[in-house]
Amino acid sequence: MDFFNNLSPITQILVSIIGVAVLFLLVFANTKRNTTKQRGRRARNFNEGFQKKRKEREKEQQ
Repeated sequence: MDFFNNLSPITQILVSIIGVAVLFLLVFANTKRNTTKQRGRRARNFNEGFQKKRKEREKEQQ
């Protein structure tokens, strides 16, 4: 942390603000990605997917 302590107080504040802003953007992007994934899961119908895979397995076994 010697590098950070050697900076002027104003520079330390700016570096801290920029760091918090970058973290905020990362969290925001991740939340958006997770929301998109969750919406995609809601649209799926488990029973239809299960029946489709079951029929595919039956065809492979024959």
